[in-house]
Amino acid sequence: MTFAASSSPPSASSGASSFTRRRALGAFLALPALGLLTACAGTATAGNSTSQASLAPLATTVPAGTTVKVGDPTVKVALELSGLKKELEGFNVEFANISGGPQTTEAFRANALDVGSVADIPPIHATWTGLDVRIIASAYRQDAVNHPIYELGIAPGAGITSLAELRGKKIAYSPGQAQGALVLRILQKAGLAQDDVKLIELPSTGDTYSTALSSKQVDAAPLGGVQIKRYLAKYKSDGGTTLRHGLRDDPGHLYSPAKVLADPAKAAALAAYVKVWGKAQRWIEDHPEEWLEGYYIKDQGLSREDGQYLIDAAGKRDVPTSWAEGIERHQQTIDLLSKEQKKPHLKAADLYDTRYEAIAGTAFAEAAKGGAA
Repeated sequence: MTFAASSSPPSASSGASSFTRRRALGAFLALPALGLLTACAGTATAGNSTSQASLAPLATTVPAGTTVKVGDPTVKVALELSGLKKELEGFNVEFANISGGPQTTEAFRANALDVGSVADIPPIHATWTGLDVRIIASAYRQDAVNHPIYELGIAPGAGITSLAELRGKKIAYSPGQAQGALVLRILQKAGLAQDDVKLIELPSTGDTYSTALSSKQVDAAPLGGVQIKRYLAKYKSDGGTTLRHGLRDDPGHLYSPAKVLADPAKAAALAAYVKVWGKAQRWIEDHPEEWLEGYYIKDQGLSREDGQYLIDAAGKRDVPTSWAEGIERHQQTIDLLSKEQKKPHLKAADLYDTRYEAIAGTAFAEAAKGGAA
């Protein structure tokens, strides 16, 4: 396997974001291009160009010379730290320092990426903008409600102590990202409609939301990862707080363009990658000290305290061998977004390539502690 050189790692502040996002897995934050993601309300549906039934079974070997381009910078580090990269010998893996839905979708359109790591919203919005994509791996948090990726940051003086008190307040909102969907789900839980609040469109980049809260540009905003800790450390004395939303916000996925998955060689290479990806999830969980030192401190430039905070916040991972429950929750999210953002209805199951369903989960379960290295 060949690891292509990637661009320099993100700064400490953006490192926390990329961990929370989607990717989950907590980790597992992302970037604008909202115009691309929200401009098209067309009639695109999953399966436009490649149906599941038309796909050949996955090959058991990867043809020599096959190359796949991967936007999964977090797992790249895990493969290097664990030694799992040796299990991808026989084909080329080129890692790109690309994460988050908008960046990944743009890279797909430019044929610059074969697979990316995101939360549950980017595959939906990609489909709505006419890009045919499929999810090939999924991971969650075992105790997701008590280990949320996001908490609702509350501006000093906003006087919000419950979700019901969001009525009439200004809330940061990023339509094409997981944070935006979470805001709509929070409103739904609180029995509020969009008209009951003031949604302020802001991309959830870096410390944008923390700054908007501290300057009282907004009254509430979803904060993720180490941004939660840093916001409270900086603004709690001024009255800044956070509020738990009590919802699951934990999906993390690998997804690919359908045309890539229709290529037998690339499909086989991605199956091999997904298997090692599942093992990497187990290695990260079983080796917190190595992960803290090698990823958070050395790669992301975080303090030991911030890195440990993220590890503790994530809790235990869940990499299932069946996607049934995850697809059901994904459908609920699609139904809400379709209604609130006036988008075409999609069938969640059509966003998944079922050939890959058990690969990551099986690998995760079989990777005994210490056995992945």
